Amino acid sequence: MRTLFILVLATLSVGCSSRNALDRHLDAAYTQYELGDCDKVMLELSQAERRSRPRDNLQPEISLLRGQCLERQGLFVDAAQTYQFIQSRYPASEYAFRSRARLETLRQLGHYEPEERVVIHAVKP
Repeated sequence: MRTLFILVLATLSVGCSSRNALDRHLDAAYTQYELGDCDKVMLELSQAERRSRPRDNLQPEISLLRGQCLERQGLFVDAAQTYQFIQSRYPASEYAFRSRARLETLRQLGHYEPEERVVIHAVKP
């Protein structure tokens, strides 16, 4: 019984420390973003992604911050692709709403042109 109790405690402590590490990386990414150091933001986001793999619910937040950093670096095409990824993969999330707003801002600034849909009409021979 004591062994089972120790195993349960060990399992819980590993899970908690993993979550704390993930939170630390996200917090550090936001701090570095505010300081304007996108290289460090990207590093912190990559580390957060590795820790969050089993928990897919944090991916849209990580991707949105990555897109904002790409914008700050002038990589507008990459940022737009990141925002489109969020919209296609997490359409019901708050981050999809935010990514649509970022794409509209990029469009208004002239950094993004949405692809025009081509309509093909059948012609009778």
